[in-house]
Amino acid sequence: MSTALAVDVLYAVVALFVILDPVGTAIIFAALTAGDDASKRRSIARRASVISFLVLLIFGLAGGAFLRVLGIGIPALQIAGGALLFLSAKDMVTAKGELRGSEQALLAASMHTDDISVFPLAIPLIAGPGGMTTMVLLHARTHGTPLAVVMVVIALGLVMLVTFIGMLVARPLAKLMGETGSSVVGRVLGIVVAALAAQFVIEGVRSAFSI
Repeated sequence: MSTALAVDVLYAVVALFVILDPVGTAIIFAALTAGDDASKRRSIARRASVISFLVLLIFGLAGGAFLRVLGIGIPALQIAGGALLFLSAKDMVTAKGELRGSEQALLAASMHTDDISVFPLAIPLIAGPGGMTTMVLLHARTHGTPLAVVMVVIALGLVMLVTFIGMLVARPLAKLMGETGSSVVGRVLGIVVAALAAQFVIEGVRSAFSI
C-alpha cells in the first residue's frame, strides 16, 4: 500500500470514527438494552451493525450519483455536508443532543418497537445524517479509483467492527466512564468533527471555484 493510500485510509477511519462515535453509541446502547439478557444484546448489536454498515455503504456508493441526477454537484454537497457536520459538532460540544437524536428520545422510541436494532439503533443512532453525508464525501474523494473505493469500504468496516465490539462491552464501559467521562469524550470528538467540517467546506469551495 502506498503512503498516499495509507493516509487516505487513516483519514477515512478517523472521519468515520468521530462521526459514528462508537463510544457514545455503546453508552446509549447500554441504556436501550438495560432489560435484555446477554444473548439478546449480542443479537441486537449484530443486526444493528450489519444494517448500519449496509445503509452507509449503499448511501456512500450511490448517494453521489443520486444527487447528480438532481443536479447537485459534489462541491455543493461538500459545503452543505460541512455545514451539517458543524451543527452536529456544536451539539456535541455543548451537549445539547446530536442530529442523530438525544438519549432520551432514543429511549422513548425504543419503547414503541419490539426490534430496536433497526430503529432507533441502526437508524438514526449509528447510520444518521452525519454518517451518510461523510460516506458520500469520502467516496467523492476517491474520484472513482477502485482501490481507493475499496479502502473507504475497509475503513467503514473497521469502524463498524469497533462499534460492534463497543456495544458488546457497553455495560462495563458505561460504568467505567460514567457521565463525566462520556461528556468529556463527546466534547473532544465534537471539536474534531468541527475541524473535519471545516475541511469539507474548504475542499468544496476549492472545487467550486477551482482554487
